[in-house]
Amino acid sequence: MNFPTAKEQLDLVSANTVEIISPNELEQKLLWSLKTGRPLKVKLGADPSRPDLHLGHSVVLRKLREFQDLGHEAILIIGDFTAMIGDPSGKSKTRPQLSAEEARENGESYFEQASKILDPKRTTICYNSDWLGSMSFADVIKLSSHYTVARMLERDDFERRYRSQEPISLHEFLYPLAQGMDSVHLKNDIELGGTDQKFNLLVGRDLQREYGIPPQVCITMPLLVGTDGKEKMSKSLGNAICFNDSPADMYGKMLSIPDSLIENYCRLLAPQEEPAFQDILAGLQSDPRTAKRSLAREIVALYHSRAVADGAEAHFDQVFIHKKAPDNIELFELEDSSLPLIDLLVNLGAAASKGEARRMIQQNAVQIDERKITEIHEVVELGSEPKIIKAGKRRFFKVAAKKTF
Repeated sequence: MNFPTAKEQLDLVSANTVEIISPNELEQKLLWSLKTGRPLKVKLGADPSRPDLHLGHSVVLRKLREFQDLGHEAILIIGDFTAMIGDPSGKSKTRPQLSAEEARENGESYFEQASKILDPKRTTICYNSDWLGSMSFADVIKLSSHYTVARMLERDDFERRYRSQEPISLHEFLYPLAQGMDSVHLKNDIELGGTDQKFNLLVGRDLQREYGIPPQVCITMPLLVGTDGKEKMSKSLGNAICFNDSPADMYGKMLSIPDSLIENYCRLLAPQEEPAFQDILAGLQSDPRTAKRSLAREIVALYHSRAVADGAEAHFDQVFIHKKAPDNIELFELEDSSLPLIDLLVNLGAAASKGEARRMIQQNAVQIDERKITEIHEVVELGSEPKIIKAGKRRFFKVAAKKTF
């Protein structure tokens, strides 16, 4: 493998990082790789606490892809075992634990989703239950002996909870040790993570040293702010844009971000030096509205395709700018040709209950063929010609009576 020079590699992988512990050690590892012709082992762990990856995950995944493109070994760890403990990072209370079945089920789709950024043929996939699950209680005691409670309480979230007398369960102390054992087992050279993972990464570095392994370099990446413009992106906070979102939803969510995030999203979510994103940054000050539309289109193209991104933009314009129904609405053919609108909304899945359907009508959020409905007891008469039902801002249904022959 013909690697670029150490300086060229260092310049590339240092871009957009928050902290490298330490830059000198990273340079020495890159020089060793050049001298021996051996790729470095670069590790990234992801606990499958939820089944979907979102753009926040893409920040570290893209950094891993940069190492991969330089010729180094990309190792993606699916933390199915650590997910059963629950990562306390950034939490003000004990995080719910997953069962082994839930963790494995959530992890199954991670590799497929991560492959939208990583080269799957050059990615090593590991499940940390393969080694953590076989540890005996004696092994855990030996592992625990390498860290003190005082060291654990240096962690910001543990310290805050301890001072405010919030409970900290003992199993939460085991989480960083378990993640650190991933580094001991793999003997990786570098570990990537968000800034909220710094403590865990440093524990891995310390444990490697304790077990006689050259300590890993820790590289932390910025946490991506979600669509609300306030909190870090998280599905549980409802501010996430997920890899598996439909193109239309992804495009619409991208347009909902505050203008202040456009530059940050361009720098963190795109491959470095990608011309289209550089053009967006160049035009941001003069026309932020156009810049945001271009950014939304480019992000959809990254996770779907250029043609799909153009279609998502056309869909948005048709529905939200021109206030017209989209062209590709699924047709529902119903047995009943006459039924109350409230029942129809529930049957279509537009409302979870009759009470919710009633509230939607009262809030003027329901239209039939572009006619706004205000009568709660409206009865819908269906024929062979479909009617278009709009429920809320984005949901459309095409409904007709089932044909009889």
